Amino acid sequence: MLYRNLIGAIVLAAIAMPTLDAQALDDAKYPNWKGQWGAINPPLGGPTPIKFDPTKAWGPAQQAPLTPEYKKVLEDSMADQAKGGLGNYPSARCILSGMPREMASPRQEYVITPETTYILGGTDLLNIRRIYTDGRDWPTDIEPTYNGYSIGRWIDEDGAGRFNVLEVDTRGFKGPRAYDASGLPLHFDNQSTFKERFHLDTTDPNILHDEMTVIDHALTRPWSVDKTFRRNPNPRPNWPELDCNELNAQIVINKENYFLSAEGLLMPAKKDQAPPDLRYFKQSQK
Repeated sequence: MLYRNLIGAIVLAAIAMPTLDAQALDDAKYPNWKGQWGAINPPLGGPTPIKFDPTKAWGPAQQAPLTPEYKKVLEDSMADQAKGGLGNYPSARCILSGMPREMASPRQEYVITPETTYILGGTDLLNIRRIYTDGRDWPTDIEPTYNGYSIGRWIDEDGAGRFNVLEVDTRGFKGPRAYDASGLPLHFDNQSTFKERFHLDTTDPNILHDEMTVIDHALTRPWSVDKTFRRNPNPRPNWPELDCNELNAQIVINKENYFLSAEGLLMPAKKDQAPPDLRYFKQSQK
């Protein structure tokens, strides 16, 4: 019996070995994007360096080619924020930021497999983006998400026998979503499409490019930017954990936002703001 078991184990190992060799050869075709990548995103004004175009300041300075209707959405958003409101900035309520804000992350990690490329991290840090590269067609029943549904394909652009470009098409969104903290808007119909080309810099393998174009009904034309990321030289980098709800002091009740003080008390966020409806609480006697 022991002899038969030993022979069986050897046969199974022999069957498995070609599969493992094929997998190793397959992995050699993909680029080295290992490590922690940090956004090259200069803080050019505003409360956060997170911007769609990393070379320009946030909000109106982004010079987004907005339609007149959505220019008004941005103006109204910033006017409401100046009064203490949240404007058109859903992330202030700890709603997932989604695309494209997700790709302005301070820290990211790329995990490449033949079927799927995973982008770990993002602006929400605990988020995962999946890019399917298994040759699938677009499903007829996409479940809308903040990150959308991404299908990609690998390209050996220079014919060197190794993939060096990942092209990605993303659609299938739900909202609300905004480009940055000013409330720079995407169209409320959530019919955005994002086209991306990921590749390492030709002169520096520690610089990663995400050339992104957004096609959206709030824009008068497609809007393209080049997002760049630098690889952390530390082979064992720190990966901090951050949960939006843990630090968020904005409390939204119905359609009004209030502020939670350091003492744990509810405060108005706007001048002369009425308190929330307290009908279910016993009112103290004055």
